[in-house]
Amino acid sequence: FFKNKKVFDLPKDFSSAIQNLKKKQNAILLAHYYQDPDIQDVADYLGDSLGLARKAANTNANIILFAGVHFMAETAKILNPTKLVLLPDLNAGCSLADSCPADKFSKFKKINSDHLVISYINCSADIKAMSDIICTSANAIKIIKKIPKKQPVLFAPDQNLGRYIINETGQDLLLWPGSCIVHETFSEKKILQLKLQFPNAQVIAHPECEPSILRYADYIGSTTALLKYVRNNPCKIFIVVTETGIIHQMRKLCSEKLFFSAPTLNGCSCNECPHMRLNTLEKIFFCMKNHNPEIQLSNEISKKALKPIQRMLEISYSA
Repeated sequence: FFKNKKVFDLPKDFSSAIQNLKKKQNAILLAHYYQDPDIQDVADYLGDSLGLARKAANTNANIILFAGVHFMAETAKILNPTKLVLLPDLNAGCSLADSCPADKFSKFKKINSDHLVISYINCSADIKAMSDIICTSANAIKIIKKIPKKQPVLFAPDQNLGRYIINETGQDLLLWPGSCIVHETFSEKKILQLKLQFPNAQVIAHPECEPSILRYADYIGSTTALLKYVRNNPCKIFIVVTETGIIHQMRKLCSEKLFFSAPTLNGCSCNECPHMRLNTLEKIFFCMKNHNPEIQLSNEISKKALKPIQRMLEISYSA
């Protein structure tokens, strides 16, 4: 997957080699909580989509290496059009972003031209360019509450997050029918069975989950919000209903507590995003050595997509 790949001696310790390359190249490694633990531990900044967008907007690094998925690296490139933005594996896509093709969304938007378009950050640069405001799971409710009730709103691409926002705000939203494969594979029956096995456990969930799952949650929030909740809550046992990568940080923060990954429909409790897990330390090393794969966007798309992202950041920083 690398163009013009050069041959290098393999380091004995990829983590140390990556740290050395970052210093030499004035590069920053941004990683999402859903990455493998070894990648999380070598990152300069670890966060959710909102935190990563903020960090990308304010970095002084010459090179941004994004350990996440394609739309996240695109966002970093939109915010830093003149900087080199790298993604270890260009095939690290997103099922949610893929569920909202630009051509079909454009037609949907034209049919509903009176609607303000608020798009979840988990979408392509093309969708961002057609949006009025971008949001994340961490700030979606705050942003929606800023919109007058009389203003029609088209929300894309996650219908589950959209339903959650409707329930929390009372704002009527026209929803694009997209979803995340990871957050739609949890088993209601098996979660209840785990809850019966550990009756004192609290269920914490990401709002991308289906309503049938969220109704059992003691707390619903973004990945960062979930982390803060388990750290500050006296409960000692948690059933975590989101991608398993976040549990690494939960165990580091609260080593005395027990965390169980919510079971999926096939009975597995190791629910991992196949796209996130395409990134590896080896790919990060070669990516930094080769300065490839690189994220490239047209100036037209970048400029159009920048405005709704900036609007999101403005609202997020406001009181």
